[in-house]
Amino acid sequence: MSQPKDFGFSEDISMLKETFARFLTDKKPINMLRPSLEGTEDPYHGSIRTGFYDEETWQQMVELGWHAVAVPEDNGGIGMGLVAAVALAEEIGQFALSTPLSATLQACFLLREIKSSAADQLLTDIAAGESAGLAIHGEQGSLETDSTDVTFADGTLTGTAWYVTDAQKLDHFIVAAASDNGVGLFRVASNQPGVSLHPDRIVDLTRDQAHLVFHQARAETLCEPGKGEHCLQAALPALLTLAAADIAGAAEWQLQTTAEYAKVRQQFDRPIGFFQAVKHPIVDMMIQTDETRSLVYNAACAFDYDKEDALRCAHLAKSNASDTASLSSQRSTQLHGGIGFTWEADIQIYHKRQIHSQFLFGDGTWQRKKLAELI
Repeated sequence: MSQPKDFGFSEDISMLKETFARFLTDKKPINMLRPSLEGTEDPYHGSIRTGFYDEETWQQMVELGWHAVAVPEDNGGIGMGLVAAVALAEEIGQFALSTPLSATLQACFLLREIKSSAADQLLTDIAAGESAGLAIHGEQGSLETDSTDVTFADGTLTGTAWYVTDAQKLDHFIVAAASDNGVGLFRVASNQPGVSLHPDRIVDLTRDQAHLVFHQARAETLCEPGKGEHCLQAALPALLTLAAADIAGAAEWQLQTTAEYAKVRQQFDRPIGFFQAVKHPIVDMMIQTDETRSLVYNAACAFDYDKEDALRCAHLAKSNASDTASLSSQRSTQLHGGIGFTWEADIQIYHKRQIHSQFLFGDGTWQRKKLAELI
């Protein structure tokens, strides 16, 4: 199937993106985040960071319908595709937004692949304002679809789900669990008896992470054991593309902020942007960011219009984006000189977020390995 021009960015999607960007510009998410970071400057020796987000802003986002962009119309949502979700994800990255929105968008695309009455009900609940996220990884960090350390038996879950992003912000979890019949997917509420949440210490200041321990916790079956791996694999292109879009948005912020700084920072009676040693790294950032954005848009368009090529395009996008996360973070911090390392500068917040994003759903090396298997 041929893809539409402009990567499927219709007038409605472009308007959606612009409106969301204006909303976040007014809200200034980092300014709201900073007070919650006091005492957690050192993630490995300070206090454990809470999963902060501005609940008032989240409720406004729910009222405006951004949380339900990827929820089908039959379930009360807006019913848009991955191209629209990527438009939001890019702005999330550019503003380093700390809300349940990223995790909920990921959950929506997995639920859409499950196609069960229980999955439809969770989508309906999301449209009504509930949040959800994925708890699908084992302790070893394997990114394969059967890597879970949770088991399902007699209607209950036992074991531990690791590396759950934004766990402290979520109302529900989609848990991958193994049984004698294979891997299934299950719905568990965050306040469900038998579920305990243990925050992890991570460098990223804008997200939280935790591991969930299940002690015979009752769970609702979303996807029967034996079918979970197929559903996870089908949703993988969307998960990779959303992660890559976040990186592209953050890289754009790093590029623009660094370019502006190079115009005002003086050295030898000239702006540092006058010198080729500064100009060339900024140009490298620009080229890399534009390349990532193009690959992300192409992957989103393929998912919506050309499913057979979606996985290849998604691996390409996340591979490139992971490299961009590293390059943009290094260059932006270096070109800000000593101030880039300081707690007061936002540069270090984006640097830490980007390095975390680099490894979400696999870094560039892993993506290229999987890509080679498809060729």
